[in-house]
Amino acid sequence: MLRLEDVANIALRVPSIFALDILYKCDIESFTDHLRARSEDMLFKYKYVIWNMYYLGHVVSIVVLMLPLGHIVQLYLHVLTALLLYMGHQISRDYVHGEIHHGYEGPLYLDSGALNRFVTALTSQIIVTTLCAFLMRTRCVWLFSAHLLPMLGRLCSASHITLLSLTSISMLIMGAEVVVFLLTNLFVPYRLARAAYREILQIQVMELYRLLAVGVSLWHSFAVPLLFSSFWVVLFGVQLISNAGNTIASQQGVLLYLLTSVSECCASPYSLLGLTFVVSYMALGLMNLCKFFLGGYTALQNHNVMHRGVTEGVTLLLLALQTGLLDMAAMQRCFLLFIILFIVLTSTLQSMSEITEPILLGLGASRNKSVWKHVRGLSMCVFLLLFPGFMAFKISQFFHMDFWLLILVSSCMLTSLQVTGTLLIYSLFMVEVWRGTALPGLDEVVYYVNGACRALEFMVALCVVAYGAWESLWGEWSWMGASVIIIHSYCNVWLRAQAGWKSFLLRQEAARKINSLMRASAQQLHSHNDVCAICFQEMTSAVITYCGHFFHGSCLRKWLYVQETCPMCHAPIKPTAPAQPAAAGDEVATPAAPEAHPDHGENQEEEEQRLPEDGVDPGDRNCTDSEGTCDESSMETNKGRVQGLRFSANGDFVGMASPTASCPSEGSPSPSEAWESVPGPHCSTQDNEADMDTDSEDFERTEQVECSQSNDSDSDTDIHSDPLTETAERNSVGE
Repeated sequence: MLRLEDVANIALRVPSIFALDILYKCDIESFTDHLRARSEDMLFKYKYVIWNMYYLGHVVSIVVLMLPLGHIVQLYLHVLTALLLYMGHQISRDYVHGEIHHGYEGPLYLDSGALNRFVTALTSQIIVTTLCAFLMRTRCVWLFSAHLLPMLGRLCSASHITLLSLTSISMLIMGAEVVVFLLTNLFVPYRLARAAYREILQIQVMELYRLLAVGVSLWHSFAVPLLFSSFWVVLFGVQLISNAGNTIASQQGVLLYLLTSVSECCASPYSLLGLTFVVSYMALGLMNLCKFFLGGYTALQNHNVMHRGVTEGVTLLLLALQTGLLDMAAMQRCFLLFIILFIVLTSTLQSMSEITEPILLGLGASRNKSVWKHVRGLSMCVFLLLFPGFMAFKISQFFHMDFWLLILVSSCMLTSLQVTGTLLIYSLFMVEVWRGTALPGLDEVVYYVNGACRALEFMVALCVVAYGAWESLWGEWSWMGASVIIIHSYCNVWLRAQAGWKSFLLRQEAARKINSLMRASAQQLHSHNDVCAICFQEMTSAVITYCGHFFHGSCLRKWLYVQETCPMCHAPIKPTAPAQPAAAGDEVATPAAPEAHPDHGENQEEEEQRLPEDGVDPGDRNCTDSEGTCDESSMETNKGRVQGLRFSANGDFVGMASPTASCPSEGSPSPSEAWESVPGPHCSTQDNEADMDTDSEDFERTEQVECSQSNDSDSDTDIHSDPLTETAERNSVGE
């Protein structure tokens, strides 16, 4: 039932558009100029009536077009009832004239011919009366029975003059009923208009922006695209049928015959709007067919606003209005429409290439083994590669090369160029699949291929602009051509150059940040023993972010194209400034405790006094102060100090992977000062030198040794535990 209402909502509004189209094509001015009258006064009255009827026809058509569906149905029912009443009047009139023609006025049962005529007329009148009552949904059948009066008079053997009088009386009765009905419903359009005005006024007072929502609601409730598309399809069908018997049409080719019929269906704004929606739906159908051919039914579920045919329809409408298509002659309109449809088809092919590119590259990157899918994708690319070139070759044979034709040919070249780049990247992906191993620097090659294609597109657009500027300066100059050159320069030259430069700077910045990061050694990768968090592949080489996470360099570079933070913890990928070394004699603040243990405070003061002035623990030195030099192994350990950091999976610092002592040069801060630490009580063991050479597993076991608070203050070497652990221990001791 809902589908039937949708069909009725469109079908019942189409006649109103036909009426508007006919009124637009009527040349009332030339018609009134050819009028002749006895006097100027009568001629003025005739023109006044004709122009008022012309404007009244527009108003009535627009009102009927804007009526709600229920009121339109009621209107058509009343119109159909009026036609049935007129039919009843004609039946009664024809019956009376037939009886007068036969000249028989006797009883009906005495003449079989008169009886047959009476039964036929009576049956027709009963059917008409019943249909009128059914359409008006009333049981008062007698309201529509006035045309039965001549039948009743003939049944009573009335004379022919009486039958003519009864026919006139029945017509007057039905006319009076129609007038009464019109008077009672005269203000229905006014009430509807007033109700609509009140609703709009109320919305205007409350929320002005809701007017847009009202317009969108009316657009959907009236089904404007389908309405005008249906109107144009019917108009085009009528035009094809009318041109079929034309001898000139039979001599033309099929393409020219169809193009001529289409141009003849664009003589009014209503038909042009209908063609716009038809072209939009045809473009949408082609793009959906492309999606279905490439990916099956599931590909149709991916809706993209730019791939719904709206661009193609708007392009046709703007070009038609800008070039004055409606005001041209039939032959000129045909050629201009050919060029406009060529542009629309080129735009559709461009959209199809945008649909094909991600699907084909996805097949190559995902290593899909379905041969049929690859064949479909490649066949579509071959079609999009060759067909635009064929179109450009054909149109260059019909027209002389100028600026406008160069724009058309360049658009076809750009489509073929984009498809060529897609095929090259797909070939690289397939080579990687056939090799079974990743190609080194594949991302760089893909970037360079895309960059080369974009550079060629930029050069083509730049050549078009240069040719247009040269033709404007040395050829025929016009505001139209200048505006097209400006728009083309901005959209296809400036925006592309800006996007390419931004991409280059972004890539350069990402490479600089990757080069500033530290490279992970084999020992660190073995200790990390994890996969890249971006691609989930094993890491034979990796970079370490400043927050301590391991990633592939290429994967992290791709991530930095999107955002400049760590993929794991979202910390900024930039170096952190090292902490300033503590000044000599500065006391290190300790967390305040409610009740401080006296022995703990004394031990802490003794430990602080034993610290050297540079803030470096003596245990962290591998040289004597008297010599002031360090051996080579100590310097190498100092360089790899940051690489020995160990982090958990969530990025928290857990300790040193290789806590080998290092020796800074005299007067320079120690590496431990670059990391923020919290001083606390030191742990001591019996075998200090052995613990200094152990690996990370022994170091973690050393952290678990219970710290003594006062007995081991004279230890040779102190090993610092995790700062977070020291802080927790100090707080517990303080409590």
